[in-house]
Amino acid sequence: MKSLDIHKSEYLKQFNNQPYGRNLFRTQEEERLDAPNEECGIFGMYSDNDVDTFSLSQFGLFALQHRGQEACGISVLKDGRITNMKDEGLVLDVYKEIHDPEAFMGNSAIGHTRYTTAGDKKKYNFQPFFAKNEYDQIILSIAHNGNLTNARELKAELEAEGVVFRATSDSEVILRLIQKNLDLGLRGAIKATMEKIQGAYSVVGMTRNKFFAFRDFNGIRPLVLGAIDEKTYVVASESVALDAVGAQYVRDILPGEIIYTNENEPGKLHSYMVDEARGKQRICSFEYIYFARPDSTLENINVYEIREKSGEKIWHQAPVEADVVIGVPDSGVPAAIGFSKASGIPFRPVLIKNRYIGRSFIVPTQEMRERVVNLKLNPIISEIKDKRVVIIDDSIVRGTTSKRLVKILKDAGVKEIHFRSVSPPIIAPCYLGIDTPSKDDLISANMSTEELRKYLGVDSLEFLSTDNLKEILGSSNHCFGCFTEKYPVEKGEEIELFN
Repeated sequence: MKSLDIHKSEYLKQFNNQPYGRNLFRTQEEERLDAPNEECGIFGMYSDNDVDTFSLSQFGLFALQHRGQEACGISVLKDGRITNMKDEGLVLDVYKEIHDPEAFMGNSAIGHTRYTTAGDKKKYNFQPFFAKNEYDQIILSIAHNGNLTNARELKAELEAEGVVFRATSDSEVILRLIQKNLDLGLRGAIKATMEKIQGAYSVVGMTRNKFFAFRDFNGIRPLVLGAIDEKTYVVASESVALDAVGAQYVRDILPGEIIYTNENEPGKLHSYMVDEARGKQRICSFEYIYFARPDSTLENINVYEIREKSGEKIWHQAPVEADVVIGVPDSGVPAAIGFSKASGIPFRPVLIKNRYIGRSFIVPTQEMRERVVNLKLNPIISEIKDKRVVIIDDSIVRGTTSKRLVKILKDAGVKEIHFRSVSPPIIAPCYLGIDTPSKDDLISANMSTEELRKYLGVDSLEFLSTDNLKEILGSSNHCFGCFTEKYPVEKGEEIELFN
């Protein structure tokens, strides 16, 4: 048997040249229904020199592809002119539509890869968003990750002042507020905007001569800063995007912080804290469990290590006698390795991925959609037949994917199935930048653990406790809202943003 360190190395290495897939048992449709979905990934860069922003932004966004797979867009600053391109599709597909890469090579770029919520899949909602002047020139462009909880109220205020909205996204509220206040200067406009908006937001943006980024006062959505050299800076949702463009990680952008450039001091990046007293660290705990790539570092915490520790911790919390430990690729594998380390039960990479399959099978029936899963992942029956198996998964949301997984294992002749979820029970939706089902559709909000065990048909079922999750993360300074229904900010309106 390979050592667990070799398994870890092989597991992480694969994401250097292929997209990270969180839970490959989920069909594309189920990613809307049986999983929390991150709204997007954002990327931005600035250099005092002209650089290949076309290629570098492409590399950075590809590294963030797991955060949004419906649409992609970029804005590039070249010779004082902002050019924008956005379309439906994966990052590499959208970039193939750019027939003149030279036009997208400048000294600054921002990019966005989007997960689109149901009913909102319209091109006018793709990002980056931009504002134009009376000469039809783009003067401001932003990309946003998160969710505003008072966007409806702010939109009504702006409309009463004559502002015209062209999309149905809360991100446009941020754009229009900055645009409205530009007479205060860029930093003043962003400060005025941050003092009005509420909720979760990490933003990158540019004007025709400046680059900027800022983060909400609770730091709920991640945002990291890196540098390629002394005059070339990179900002992204995760540190893997820095790695992809050859940038060194500098630090995380602080809650309530604005970073920006000034045309009077080319190549220098400035920092400004809007209100230090309001700044608190409440980054989303689910970033570590599920959303972020395992080779990312957020708030100086390595994601892979957290996932491996979660597997170790759930073994100590709920030990069981078994013959084999398996993890659901890709997100469940580190926890399965951790469980194996702690328990001594052998880890086996039993679920084999087809590395050449794409996402976009178009199949008309549920029966055929089920078969797509077996094209993506196929079990090695000889490794699990007549054995007691521990299956490690990142979470249970609606339960449909977990139930299918149990059926596949039973069909393979498994003797016993012990299910372990390395997230606490998800009992509440998120209002701060994650698309989750309603509470009625969250199975742990409506069933006890014993009822869910019977529904799944497994011999035992355990969830990592919230207290143990806090211990692994090293503090309680995170958002645990989907596990506790207690959020760091008011959740705001529970209605659609725009009619």
